[in-house]
Amino acid sequence: MKLGVIGTGYWGSNHARVAVELEENNLLEEVILCDLDEDRVAELASNYGIEFVTDYRELISRVDAAVIATPSHTHRDIAITLLSNGVDCLVEKPLAMHSDAALEIVDTANQNDRTLAVGHIFRYHPALQAVKERLDRGELGQIKYLHTNRYSFRIPRESSGVLHQLAVHDIDIYRYLLGEHPNQIFCATNSWVRDDVEETAALTLNYGNAIGTINESWQVPVFGKSREIIIVGTEKSIYIDYLKDVEYEIFNSRIRREDGEYRAIEEGQTTHETRNAEPLREEVTDFIMAIKNNRAPLASGQVGAEAVMLLERAAESERTNKAVSVDVGQLR
Repeated sequence: MKLGVIGTGYWGSNHARVAVELEENNLLEEVILCDLDEDRVAELASNYGIEFVTDYRELISRVDAAVIATPSHTHRDIAITLLSNGVDCLVEKPLAMHSDAALEIVDTANQNDRTLAVGHIFRYHPALQAVKERLDRGELGQIKYLHTNRYSFRIPRESSGVLHQLAVHDIDIYRYLLGEHPNQIFCATNSWVRDDVEETAALTLNYGNAIGTINESWQVPVFGKSREIIIVGTEKSIYIDYLKDVEYEIFNSRIRREDGEYRAIEEGQTTHETRNAEPLREEVTDFIMAIKNNRAPLASGQVGAEAVMLLERAAESERTNKAVSVDVGQLR
């Protein structure tokens, strides 16, 4: 299989590295890079001793599949062109900036019998996968609460804010862990640096028996780079620091009512290690194996489209300053 990597900026260069590693391990036959910035792509291609082009349409006759790691607003046109011409695609998150475009990409893949994956990389995070298995076995009891923080201190991007760049991850992570969509979303954002780009967002998602809270900000200098999730169940709770791929903590704590009295039981915490695997490499490998085995990838195009649709509900809540109901049927 021949793979094209379109976009060689910060994240695209990581995709290029992983693709070359997979080629060295004989999972790929050839890797070709593509970027409008000829100087940048030429330098990266030279470092790996591989070929490059500056127009993604040149890849149509040269590759079987492609990774699209370009700015989000370009995803729709590139993906539809490639999928329509027989090229399977892994599109970085978000799949598109608007749900209409996201669904159009999904429909194009289906109509042309192509594999479509989306870069929801946390579905491939080893610690999160291990925790998902525990949730599926019921070890935490009934899930009551999920809480996520993603903080850093940086200049906001010009093209899109924390909803599409950060919250898109956590909306999908909650879907992955719980196996369901929220029935209601409330969202508040603010913008101090760039008037039209939100740099901070706070979301509350209601799942009926469980609630999830998500805090995202590029304006918090306190913690350095912070990426974490807490999952609270009726029997146990779990903490993951996403910056530690292979580790998570279990808190053996719960509330019990005995003889008419409530008692908080805390029986300590344990740290668990998982298999050592790079999430990005896992993601690309799953995409390749999905193509070879004619199956859907873990982060499918439909998964990506549903995340974009939920972002639109969050944006609607922010505009109206009201909680917005989610019609799950419209997400499918």
